[in-house]
Amino acid sequence: MQRELVERELTAEGPARHAPRKGRRGVTVNIAESPLTWLHARGHLDDRQYLAGERLRADWEAAHLSPSLTMNWDPVRTNAGRRGLEPGERQIAARARFDKAVALAGPGLCDVLWRVVCAGEGLPDAERALGWPVRSGKLVLSLALDRVAEFYRIG
Repeated sequence: MQRELVERELTAEGPARHAPRKGRRGVTVNIAESPLTWLHARGHLDDRQYLAGERLRADWEAAHLSPSLTMNWDPVRTNAGRRGLEPGERQIAARARFDKAVALAGPGLCDVLWRVVCAGEGLPDAERALGWPVRSGKLVLSLALDRVAEFYRIG
């Protein structure tokens, strides 16, 4: 895993976006670490929830749902003798799995699920963007990940 450590001010909601001010407590943060990995490493998500989030993110990436700034001009390489799905078919299958998993999470839960798992937004930022009370996102994210784990049959 990549490490990019920076010093941040420690607040009641967690690490702030700025360096600690004089006389304030600081904490070292790995900004290359995903919010999902951060929550799992600190015991806020169990293994099942973490794996469900990683599977959802993998499908999101395989479906190429992230915004792209430029056109991908790489040639598409296929191996005619290979069995299995072609690249376009894998992308379509990943999109179908992603859509079904998010639909199973349901309205209200899928917002925080997408923001934290796919967009890599921290929980405090997601809560603020959604207009939720502080520390409510962790519970909602846990519920959403439990439903996604059911979809992916993660036991």
